[in-house]
Amino acid sequence: MALWDRFKESATTMQSQLMAKKNDLKSGAFRDASMAMCALVAAADGTVDPAERQRVASLITTNEVLRNFPAEDLQRRFDAALDKLTADFAFGKVGVLQEVAKAKKKPAEARAVIQIGIVIGGADGHFDKQEQAVVREACYALDLPPHEFDL
Repeated sequence: MALWDRFKESATTMQSQLMAKKNDLKSGAFRDASMAMCALVAAADGTVDPAERQRVASLITTNEVLRNFPAEDLQRRFDAALDKLTADFAFGKVGVLQEVAKAKKKPAEARAVIQIGIVIGGADGHFDKQEQAVVREACYALDLPPHEFDL
């Protein structure tokens, strides 16, 4: 099976797992960490194009798990994290990873944040090396082994 097919299948499986945990994913820490994760993946290659913003906007409005939160609030948090990353990626990444780490206390939330990162990373059909690298870094911030997610 080609690497991309494996990631695509994995993203589909992860979306199903997220849905199964929907009622457990309502904390502010999960909300903040998931939007920080989306921003990290969107900015992973150093630029954020309109298509990446649109993918996250679409996820915010259509993902059942994220519907636990007001869409405007999620968009504002995503934009704030992106602003940090686009102003100075290296410095901004430190702060954004701290936001991701907020989900560390609850393993189900931590795994869900990584799963959202993979879903966003694969949304365009290409989960590239830079996107995989920031999701891997997020795994470390959340004390999760990257190999658990095939990273």
